[in-house]
Amino acid sequence: MNTVDNGKEISKIGNKLIDVLVWDDIRAFLAVARVGTLSGAARQMGLGLATVSRRIERLEAAVGQPLFLRQQSGYRLTDDGTALVERAEEMEAAALSLSSGLPQEATVSGTVRLATAENLATGLILPELARLRAEYPELTLEIVTDIATVNLHRRDADIALRMVKPERGNVTLQRLGTLGYGLYGAPGYVVARSEAMDASAFDADDFIGWSDTYASLPAAQWIERMLKGRTPAITTTSLATQITACATGLGLAVLPHFLARPHDLTCLDPDIGIDQSIWLVTQSDLAQSRRVRVVADFLRDLVKQHGAALSG
Repeated sequence: MNTVDNGKEISKIGNKLIDVLVWDDIRAFLAVARVGTLSGAARQMGLGLATVSRRIERLEAAVGQPLFLRQQSGYRLTDDGTALVERAEEMEAAALSLSSGLPQEATVSGTVRLATAENLATGLILPELARLRAEYPELTLEIVTDIATVNLHRRDADIALRMVKPERGNVTLQRLGTLGYGLYGAPGYVVARSEAMDASAFDADDFIGWSDTYASLPAAQWIERMLKGRTPAITTTSLATQITACATGLGLAVLPHFLARPHDLTCLDPDIGIDQSIWLVTQSDLAQSRRVRVVADFLRDLVKQHGAALSG
């Protein structure tokens, strides 16, 4: 059987996995699924290509299903492989939880350098940081928001929470959730535009855009498509200024839901097709460091706790 039927085969394969589970094979499966290549997974795990390949083949034999399509460009998950990712990640989380529950030194101390986007730092992490400090007062978190210049491969940071999946480096990846975006406007602006124009068209709307430095952002590219050659009402270089400009009625802006909604902005379209995955990225050789694990667990809990607000 090569396809999943209404989730029934997921359970069947998952139960079979429990009976024949080899944890090293699951780790190899997740590494290839996340990186997309055998060579990248081998580098991430510090193993040889043949070893990783053998573990994938052993897991496929155990479940009786091909989990990847082997292509020149890399390894792509089959439907059965996709169905197993969530179960495998649950196993990974359980293993991490088990290892973190083993007897450890009493004190967690030192500095962990976290690279993340400014919107996640100010809107998600900082408001909750006091409880991490209360539990681990000797732990120092250094937050770097200029992630355009931060490279974990160069050891510029120990751990990262970001929306762009790294394609290289000796790092461990875990997808934690989704950052949802929508099109927002000030209530007064939205009322005025609905009276003056077709509410479903944007040809006469003012837009708040991004400066050329940020032209690669999905939000910037979406706005550029809507403008169709027109000039934006204003361009900025940060989400904070985007929100303020939008709230003052200067035009429409593409904003993350969890940042826009506390400002009483009106959402014209909650799903514009540019939602981004939130990735936890850790230096592989620091993954077992207790202070790094403490920060990683804190970030996982944050994204899980605020998952609905983040995705919108």
